[in-house]
Amino acid sequence: MSAAISPSPHRPYGVQRVCRIWALPRSTFYQVRRPANAAPAKPRGPKPPVYDISLLAAIRDDLAASPFSGEGHRKVWARLHYGLGLPVGRNRVLRLMCDNQLLSPFRPPLSPANDHDGTILTEAPDVMWGTDATLVQTAEEGRVWVFAAIDHFNSEIVGHHVSTDGSRFSALEPISRDCREIGGVMLGRL
Repeated sequence: MSAAISPSPHRPYGVQRVCRIWALPRSTFYQVRRPANAAPAKPRGPKPPVYDISLLAAIRDDLAASPFSGEGHRKVWARLHYGLGLPVGRNRVLRLMCDNQLLSPFRPPLSPANDHDGTILTEAPDVMWGTDATLVQTAEEGRVWVFAAIDHFNSEIVGHHVSTDGSRFSALEPISRDCREIGGVMLGRL
C-alpha cells in the first residue's frame, strides 16, 4: 500500500502515512518485511564497560555488605559509581535491581483502609446528619451563604444558618445548634 500511487498528486503514499492511518508502528511494518532467516538486530551503541552479570554480582555484594535491611537503587548506584568507580548509570542499576527483586520492600501507607460501603442511609432519625451549603445573592446583604443541617434518615432539614462568610465554623453552626436543641429534648426524655 505504501508503494501505491495516489490518484491526485501521482506520488506514492509512503510508509509513514500508511502506518499512521492503520495505527501500526513503523517498526512492526519493517519487521514483517524482514526475511525470516535474517540475523537478529544487534543493540546499537558501544558495549558497556561493565556487563550486566558482573554488575549484578557487584550489586548483590553491595547489598550484602550494607548494615541496613533494604536499600534503594540510588544509594547502591552511588556506592558503585563513586565508591568503586564503576562507570554505570543509575537507570541501569534500577533496571537490574527491579528485574532481580533486589529493591527494598514495598511499604504500604500507614492510613487505615476505607471501610465505607458508599451508603449514608440510617435505620432511625437523628443518627447521622450532614451539612450542605449554597451561595445566594440578596438585594440588601449581597452574597450570603445558607447552610442546612440534613438528617440522613429522611432527608429532612433539621436546622439552617445564614452567614456572610462561608467558613467551616459557619458550616457547623446548624449542627451544633440542633445538637443543643435535640440533645436537651433527649435529656428531658431520660
